[in-house]
Amino acid sequence: MDKVSLEAQLRKDKVNKVRQEGFVPAVLYGFKIEEPLNLQMDYNAFGKAYEEAGESTIISLAFGKDSKDVLIKAIQKDPIKDTFMHIDFYAINMSEKITAEVEIIYVGTSRAVKDEGGVLVKNFDKVEVEALPADLPKEFTVNISSLKTFEDTITIKDIEISDKVEIKQEGDEIIATVMPPRSEEELAELEEEVEEKVEDVEGVKKEEAEGEGEEGAEAKEAPTEEKKDDDKKE
Repeated sequence: MDKVSLEAQLRKDKVNKVRQEGFVPAVLYGFKIEEPLNLQMDYNAFGKAYEEAGESTIISLAFGKDSKDVLIKAIQKDPIKDTFMHIDFYAINMSEKITAEVEIIYVGTSRAVKDEGGVLVKNFDKVEVEALPADLPKEFTVNISSLKTFEDTITIKDIEISDKVEIKQEGDEIIATVMPPRSEEELAELEEEVEEKVEDVEGVKKEEAEGEGEEGAEAKEAPTEEKKDDDKKE
């Protein structure tokens, strides 16, 4: 069983200061941890560990005089910079099965895509599995070269797995297939539908604009109460 090692420290400062100093704030909870622990670790060190481990490989997390076997439970990233903002670590019991998501890596070349101009459709990027922590795979590799025609599919049951790992999805669920390219007639129909929708939207906007113009003209022409009173006095 391969483990990835990572060192952390107990966190005392606020998260903004921690980030400014080049660390990633984190929290640790789970097996035999009574109260969640606030931690921090070197930003680059975590990035390297995450690249090696992903979210389904055990990390040996050392902090102070203690260490725990953990999995990455959640990652928060900056939506603009795509940098790590906060990490959740979950301490695991090595003797109990756990549920985790394992990434699917697609490899190979599909003849239906390369030669027939089809579009590869990937329905899953990850699958949920159950296994003992030591048996969790880092990733599943799916070879799409079996997709030779538009009728071919790759399903969950086609994934090669150890008998110690159970995939939670149904076996007949389709992982990947290839859609045929659109014909010229279909593209023309699609373009026509788009044009009709654009015309409909423009027509609605024009009607709304005209309606607002008429309402404005009516309001301008309608005599005010003061005007009516003045007319009566005259």
